[in-house]
Formats: sequence, C-alpha cells, structure tokens
Amino acid sequence: QVQLVESGGGLVQSGGSLRLSCAASGFTLDYYAIGWFRQAPGQEREGVSCISSSDGSTYYADSVKGRFTISRDNAKNTVYLQMNSLKPEDTAVYYCAAGYYSGSCKRADFGSWGQGTQVTVSS
Repeated sequence: QVQLVESGGGLVQSGGSLRLSCAASGFTLDYYAIGWFRQAPGQEREGVSCISSSDGSTYYADSVKGRFTISRDNAKNTVYLQMNSLKPEDTAVYYCAAGYYSGSCKRADFGSWGQGTQVTVSS
C-alpha cells in the first residue's frame, strides 16, 4: 500500500521553528520528486517547496525563501521540511506529495498525497 505520512506539526510562537517529516511506505521515495504544500482555511492549496528525485534541485515559494529548507534522506525514505523564523501567515495544514519535478511546485505534477499535519504559529 502506497502511503505518505506527515509528522512534526504543532503550535509554535512567531519566530520559532518546526521540522516536518514525510515518511513513505509501500514505495521508494528515491524515484520521485517530493513536494510540500500547504492550505490555510478558505485558501487554495499552494506549493511551498519541492525537491527533485535526480539531482536534488529545489524550489521554494517566495514567501518561504530563506526560512524553509527541504531535504531528503533516501536511506530513511523520508523527506523533511525545516521551517525557521515562522510567521502567523505560515499557519496551515501542510501536506507532502510524490510526483515529478518540473522546476516548481505545481499541484498537478503530484499524484500521491499524505493526510496533512497542522502547523499553527501564534503571534
């Protein structure tokens, strides 16, 4: 059974940090690009950061550049999103997804999704 499971969300104060994990089971992450997306209430799901399967190329949305870092540990079949200097506007449900990398985080490029983890940043 192909499955992606996110963890690491929680409540943090503005300026704090969290590290999200996306663990895969039933398939090997090595062959897939992995994306982190987020969705705030009443808003569209947006791509936050994506990493390719081949050369480790990465994409970051402008809103998170310099604050978030995506990385992958293929030995652990896990992708991480390190989030620093968090802001209240980062509050959302964060999802990871597997797909292919086209230089950005387009939702249509990703077909297997996790259930999401809530991140809440208080001011």
